[in-house]
Amino acid sequence: MNIRLVKGMGLLWSSLFLLPSSWAATASISIAQLYQGSFLVGTAIKSSDLKKPPSLSSSLSCREFNAFTAENAMKWEHIHPTPDTYDFSMSDQLITMAQQCDAKVIGHTLVWHQQTPDWVFQDSQGNALSRDALLVRLKDHIDTVVGRYKGKVYGWDVVNEALNEDGTLRDTPWRNIIGDDYFIYAYRYARAADPDAQLYYNDFNLYKKAKVEGAITLVNQLLEAGEKVDAIGMQGHYSLFYPSLNEIEQSVQAIVNAGLSIAVTELDVSVLPLPDDAFSGADITQSFAAHPVYDPYTSRLPEAQEQQLAETYQGLFALFLKYADNVDRITFWGASDADSWRNNWPIRGRTDYPLLFDRQGRPKLAYQYVTQFIP
Repeated sequence: MNIRLVKGMGLLWSSLFLLPSSWAATASISIAQLYQGSFLVGTAIKSSDLKKPPSLSSSLSCREFNAFTAENAMKWEHIHPTPDTYDFSMSDQLITMAQQCDAKVIGHTLVWHQQTPDWVFQDSQGNALSRDALLVRLKDHIDTVVGRYKGKVYGWDVVNEALNEDGTLRDTPWRNIIGDDYFIYAYRYARAADPDAQLYYNDFNLYKKAKVEGAITLVNQLLEAGEKVDAIGMQGHYSLFYPSLNEIEQSVQAIVNAGLSIAVTELDVSVLPLPDDAFSGADITQSFAAHPVYDPYTSRLPEAQEQQLAETYQGLFALFLKYADNVDRITFWGASDADSWRNNWPIRGRTDYPLLFDRQGRPKLAYQYVTQFIP
């Protein structure tokens, strides 16, 4: 992705960004403060930070961001691990952390085919539940979790990654047992549990035409059933190699033209190559053997790639600003490179550099490029 691709967007770079020499003057202003007139800027919070939270006064997340998403703590396997057990310890800590940092909380996620225990779909003998029984279990979960945080959570990723790459519904236990209307019930239960919370549909690879059309179709089906979705969450798991800004903008335009809002929900930009037979996006089932060719920057990121990463982020934020009236939030999937899941996907143990802060929590060139914006 090259910054020159953005010049056709009608944005005047000299009016948007300060000269690099003046960046130090704005370094004390957080990225969330710089963009507060346009959209929220959030980050994912690791479970380790919720089990043993850092001092908030020195927390990178607290200093820089104004929206917090639990990376894993609110997923079913963590918050509802057994039929009769709810564990709210980490999610309660997230609420406390957000309140102390004056940040909004995004609940992630209520319905997903991953990180959901097998027992959810089975009776006490291990047999598949009936449609009605699974709907009761789904309602109980949503009533309990969303109800506990009513008025404290800004918005929920109600259904996560329900689509195939061609835009059709995935075959998941939710769909196989309940039917194609399972997502309608999920949104209905969530809206009833907290009528004031925003509700989202969240998925990866929505820069692809067929998949974003599938997401829009899904949302329209919900609207026809009387259930409103407040925004489509576009997971921003991108790379220096894909997608192009034009592809992202076309999907943004499609969502806007459908009368919907956008949240960029899981933003990171990998600098590492993928194996030829790997799929882009965020399919966590993918796993490949380690090889030096796929982990070329173990000691440091070369200047050329550092510059390319900075220009890529600059182009992305220019695009987000262009559609700021329709973009509610930009959430990075982690605060620093040390936190990023991209170090372990789809090959474990790699050294990736996908975020705005390095492994020591220091701002990178990409941070400078993004925070040179003049509100």
